[in-house]
Amino acid sequence: MNRSRSTLFLIEQLIVIAVFAVCAAACVRILADSYITANNSRDLSNALLAAEGGAESFKATGGDIGMVAALLGGHTDSVGGSDAVIIYYDKQWIACAENSAQYRLSLICIETAAHSSLLECELFVEKITVGEIKSFEEIISFTVLARSV
Repeated sequence: MNRSRSTLFLIEQLIVIAVFAVCAAACVRILADSYITANNSRDLSNALLAAEGGAESFKATGGDIGMVAALLGGHTDSVGGSDAVIIYYDKQWIACAENSAQYRLSLICIETAAHSSLLECELFVEKITVGEIKSFEEIISFTVLARSV
């Protein structure tokens, strides 16, 4: 009689532990998903702020790539034959050198008609993934127009 009560108690405890384990696994999954969502949201917010700064600098300088690079702490380059400004950011979204960068902002000027007073550039903010090959994952991109001065 005493032995059957012990067996029932043990089975009851095993069922409680199994239910607890299933609930704990679900909670861990929810926490992992929320961590990923929070990181993606942080990246998108910071990318948007960096892109806004780049766009406003392009507009304020009248499309002067050299001045944009000086204002934002980047460097000028040529991408596909077009003038460009490249700015690298570390994981805290502070401008840094290319070798320690985790994000990249690119402002690439687009040729416009000779008679147009508007300058156009494509702005890209990308996450840098370093593996066997460095790859870039686009976070945000848009076109910016500025009146030439």
